[in-house]
Formats: sequence, structure tokens, C-alpha cells
Amino acid sequence: MIRRLPSGPGRTGSRWHLGHRVCGGGMSGPAIGLWLFEPRGFADILADVVPWLETFCEPVETKASGDVDFWVRDASALGLRSFDPADIGVFFLSEDEEMPAEDEDYSAFSRPPVQGLIVGAGCSGPVNHVLLGHLTLALTRRLDALVDFDGLLGGHRTTGEDTSNEAVLTRARALASDLPGRLTEVSYDTGGGGRWLRHVGDVEFLEAWLQHPDFHLIK
Repeated sequence: MIRRLPSGPGRTGSRWHLGHRVCGGGMSGPAIGLWLFEPRGFADILADVVPWLETFCEPVETKASGDVDFWVRDASALGLRSFDPADIGVFFLSEDEEMPAEDEDYSAFSRPPVQGLIVGAGCSGPVNHVLLGHLTLALTRRLDALVDFDGLLGGHRTTGEDTSNEAVLTRARALASDLPGRLTEVSYDTGGGGRWLRHVGDVEFLEAWLQHPDFHLIK
């Protein structure tokens, strides 16, 4: 099952714990949130999304919890031509039951989100990051959603790179200014009275980020 965990300075891991969806090597992959601004029953969402997934994924399994696990077999449906399914693990789609959250600041948006979904990869590694990014892009368009990256995006960390909060924020803001689309900083409670930020982007930003040489997701 999935539960949301606080992230940010002094914390490790995603807000979304992947539970049983973990690679054989024990390394779970990234997860992304989708924000919806019109309420829809999760069953109605699955009735729309599952037949689409079945056109390029096998198997597609609906769990007793209502979550959906799926294995991508033909990534050409997502615009990816060079693709080896042997390198890919399970992906999942779940409802985010804690969305909207009381501790999150939605003031940058004309209205707050009313519902959330989580799409994630059971395995880590660049190919799973790229495939999850393209899956999220397709779902964002299909569901008219925004993308919660569950952290601040920026360049990959290198040895000796300044990892202070100020440096991380500076790199994140530089990235946001370099790419088209909208990328918004959303603050949330990290516990103990602290606050930190993560990025929420639109379709145009995600499409550009997928083409960026430093593309990665947060895990």
C-alpha cells in the first residue's frame, strides 16, 4: 500500500512509500502526483485510463485496494521508439487519499486541487525515470491535471556540490526560469514547525523537462 511521508530538508525518501512495489534488488523508483481540479470518482478514472493502458501494457492488474499495477510492453504509444521491456519494472496508478492536504499552500493557484492521483515506478534507474515521465505526460493531458514532482527539481548532484537549502533553491529557480511552461513552488509542513517547497508543473513544463539533458524525477 501507499502512504504519504513528509519530505524536504533533513528527510529522505518520497512522501509516497511504495510498499510492495519494489524491484528485486530492493530499490524502489520515483513517484509523481497528479492534481485534479474537477472531482471524479476513482472508479470512473480507471474506467477511462485502464482500457488505454491495455493498448500498450501487459498485464494490467487491478488490486483489491483499487490500485492498478501495469507493465509497459510497447512504449511507442508514449512516443518512445528505442525501448527494451527487459529493463523496465512494474508501474502503478493509485488514488492519493490525502489530497488535498491541510498543510499545503495552494494560494498560487486560482483554486485548490480537489483530488490527487499517484503514478509511480517500482524500479529505479534512468530508463524508469524517462518512462514514468512520459506516462505522466500522457496522463496529465488525458486528465487535465497538474504534476506534483514531490520535491524541488534541479541539476543532478555532483561531488562537492553545495547542498544547502539556499543552493538547492537557487538551482531549482534557475531551472524554472530556463524552461517554458509554469513551474510553481508549493510550500508544505515538514514537521516540527518547519516548512519547505516542492515543484508543481503544467503539461508544457513537463514536456520541456523531458527533453532537458539533466532530466530526472525525485525519489
